Amino acid sequence: MGTLTEEIFSRRLGRPVHAGEIVVAPVDYAMAHDVTGPLAIEAFRKLEVPLWDPERVIMVFDHILPANTVASAGLHKIVRDFADEFGVTHVFQEGICHQLMVEKGFIRPGGIVVGADSHSTTYGALGCFSAGFGSTDIAVTFATGKTWFRVPETIRINLRGALPPGIFPKDLALKVIRLLGAEGANYLAVEWGGEAVEAMRVDERLTLANLTVDFGGKAGLCEPDEQTRLYLGDADVVDLHPVQPEYRQLLEVDAETLEPQIACPPAIDNVQDLSAVEGTRLDEVFVGSCANGRIEDLAIVADYFRGRQVHSRTRTIVVPASKAIYMEALARGYIQTFMEAGALVMNAGCGPCLGRQHGVLGPGERALSTSNRNYAGRMGSAQAEIYLANPAVAAASALAGMIADPRSIAHSENPPPRPSPARGEGDIPVGGVN
Repeated sequence: MGTLTEEIFSRRLGRPVHAGEIVVAPVDYAMAHDVTGPLAIEAFRKLEVPLWDPERVIMVFDHILPANTVASAGLHKIVRDFADEFGVTHVFQEGICHQLMVEKGFIRPGGIVVGADSHSTTYGALGCFSAGFGSTDIAVTFATGKTWFRVPETIRINLRGALPPGIFPKDLALKVIRLLGAEGANYLAVEWGGEAVEAMRVDERLTLANLTVDFGGKAGLCEPDEQTRLYLGDADVVDLHPVQPEYRQLLEVDAETLEPQIACPPAIDNVQDLSAVEGTRLDEVFVGSCANGRIEDLAIVADYFRGRQVHSRTRTIVVPASKAIYMEALARGYIQTFMEAGALVMNAGCGPCLGRQHGVLGPGERALSTSNRNYAGRMGSAQAEIYLANPAVAAASALAGMIADPRSIAHSENPPPRPSPARGEGDIPVGGVN
């Protein structure tokens, strides 16, 4: 009995588990990508043991895809050779690891999943305890199928009311970061709840869970409900909810009074109302990332771009989060809309988010991004500036060539369609390990 986190660990270990305990728990899956994977593989080889379960190890090429240097090609080869040697079958090069983990059916409510990437908190949107680990810890998980946790205390964030037009989950997350600071949830689990969350689709909840780590959270969870069942296409979703929980902190946020929030350089907790930075000139706008690269995000941007041109001074880069999303965007005509508007559309993956390719910022340049980090040097030069915002703000700003309020631009009154999740061929609906 307890928080969502305590409930998950209690079910997994078959006994009551409370915050503060140090436990060793089996995991459903362990994931690494083309940057963290080689480090995990190096550490794993030093253990000189068999791989725990090649069906439960996930490797993804997404951060530097395709390889843009000889060095990055070498990293890719390390991962491919490892997968061939140990029979790892879940090897993907079709989008961002966090999107694929959800799309491919690896994430289930009540599960425990670890990834060698900090934004592995994303999967908590489905009621799965998921956390980012260092490559050495992932290597041990590769060997044993288990890892240790200090079960975290929990902050409960209740988002009251309905989101007004032009306001999105990104704004709610940035508002919370503004209130708590970049370290406000250090090694704490975060439960996202309240009326606004209950009304959200799963793709919107993924944004909240994704950004949890950016104010220090160990995990970010939403309670599984009918939206979760709809998204998974499965009525057999574990009945998981807090039971007489004891929270470290309870934070109430009013969604209905919120205006678009902008994270300004040089840190994600330097959050301002849009009106405070409106008119700031931009050299680049990036739409994508594991925070806001899903089909629903692309629908928002396409709606603003349709029949318009992006500003000639502001290069605009669109990167779908996965191949399935890219193909859906093609089918809906969004890709054509982006290109006709003058935007550049790149292959599915992380794109410019980490400053390796597809739009690196130069000294003195300024970008607005739908991603999740804006520290100096994140997208290229340490002398560049990065602003973070929701997809509608990104679209309006690309058109204006400066930070702009999307609520002042006429666009379709039809809301973006709310499809079921795209599933790839060969997906495996896998439940939690008992």
